[in-house]
Amino acid sequence: MIRFFTKSKQGPSLGICLLLIILIFMAFGSSLSFSFVNYDDGHYVYGNEHITSGITREGLQWVLANPHSSNWHPLTSFSHMVDCQLYGLTPFGHHLGNLLLHALSALVLFVALHRMTGSIWRSALVAAFFAIHPLRVESVVWISERKDVLSGLFFMLTLWSYADYARKPFSFVRYLPVLLFSILGLLSKPMLVTLPFVLLLVDFWPLQRKDFRRALLEKIPMLLLTAVFCAITVWAQQGAVAPTETLPLPWRLGNAAISCVTYIRQLLMPTGLAVLYPAHSDQLSVLGVGFSLLVISIVTLWTLQQRKIRPYLLIGWLLYLGMLVPVIGILQVGSQAHADRYTYLPQIGLLIMGVWFFAEHVNNRRRQMVASLLSAVIIAGLLALTSTQTGYWRDSISLWTHTLECTDKNYVAHANLGAALLVEDQTAQAVVHLTTSAELEPRQAEVHNNLAVAYAELHRYAEAAESLKAAISMAEGRLDPIIIHAMQLRLKEYSQAAEPPLNEIP
Repeated sequence: MIRFFTKSKQGPSLGICLLLIILIFMAFGSSLSFSFVNYDDGHYVYGNEHITSGITREGLQWVLANPHSSNWHPLTSFSHMVDCQLYGLTPFGHHLGNLLLHALSALVLFVALHRMTGSIWRSALVAAFFAIHPLRVESVVWISERKDVLSGLFFMLTLWSYADYARKPFSFVRYLPVLLFSILGLLSKPMLVTLPFVLLLVDFWPLQRKDFRRALLEKIPMLLLTAVFCAITVWAQQGAVAPTETLPLPWRLGNAAISCVTYIRQLLMPTGLAVLYPAHSDQLSVLGVGFSLLVISIVTLWTLQQRKIRPYLLIGWLLYLGMLVPVIGILQVGSQAHADRYTYLPQIGLLIMGVWFFAEHVNNRRRQMVASLLSAVIIAGLLALTSTQTGYWRDSISLWTHTLECTDKNYVAHANLGAALLVEDQTAQAVVHLTTSAELEPRQAEVHNNLAVAYAELHRYAEAAESLKAAISMAEGRLDPIIIHAMQLRLKEYSQAAEPPLNEIP
């Protein structure tokens, strides 16, 4: 551990790689026994017949030609098909896929950083913090977030191949892997549209390339790919982007500033993490937005002032801010104000800033010993927090119960907890949460339908009929007419059951 903060020209250490793998399985290994959760896993896997059928010609045509959950990421969808082909709907295999992809990402990050910077121990520490930080739980343990860990692996492979390519005379053979891995990353998750800009930053530090003309020219193919995938993403997400009437542009800009600072706070104090932090139009304050803009401005000015003597500070900061741009919420998709999963790649920039800056001040053997001990304590603490956070994902009830403990006015959490309780025959409790969800956000056809089912199970047929009427009115024009007809038949049954027998009519 003493050499964590010293430079080294050794090749990548097998011992470090083995340690990273051990830490990752200690942090996330319990997820291998977890079930699916009722939040997107149905859309991505167990409720999607194109995926559950495994690898079929029809399925491949579907993933290539259609958006999947308001995204076009055919390689991610294909990976889910492969899992279903191999494991069926046994959650173990799907969790194992995520875990292995994340482990590979951490290993390749370590190798890529070492090759670019020449520092094996600093690179190892960044990779370790990245690998087992509690903010990784959502990306690794949530089966639906396969797109994070899959695109993350191709992002790291792009960095690795680029490190080898950029330090030698131009060669198309060596440039081809850079282009190929970036394409595979974009096919996994369109968030990687920032890759050309990331590589330009890497050109300044740590690669310190002098031929900027070549550096710019070689990004042109990647920029064209970025433009294509941006257009595809806009097409795939049409109808999913929240209108400005719901969340006005000033709110989104303010929330973006607060989110940037929130992610830094979560990096340093990873507590109170939840799968969904609901966005509310009244939750922002002028003071909060002003403070966040002040923090961003101060850090930006500081890194600019330090750019000549500590270029890693500016590059790390720009990596962080730049990679957040696609998910910062200017084009709001979903009901979240921010999300843990959005930090999967951007946080690497902050980790580089912190590790390299701290290491600069570890310049004698005594400080090296203290720094090594402190690093071990931090890793142990992160490991404990991550293991605990992972445990909340064991099933839907545990996940949403914890989410409600960490958030306020979360109608999605109440709705999904109610649905999970309904499946487990805890009907009375389900009604409480479903009713709360409907009060917080009345325009939810599925919630009213679930309420109807719950009331019927409790023999409260009049209330069941009223809830189903509301569900039908919201679902008409949106759902298949066959489904609407089935709901209307149920409504007739509930209405008849609610009527008193003739001999009881006064």
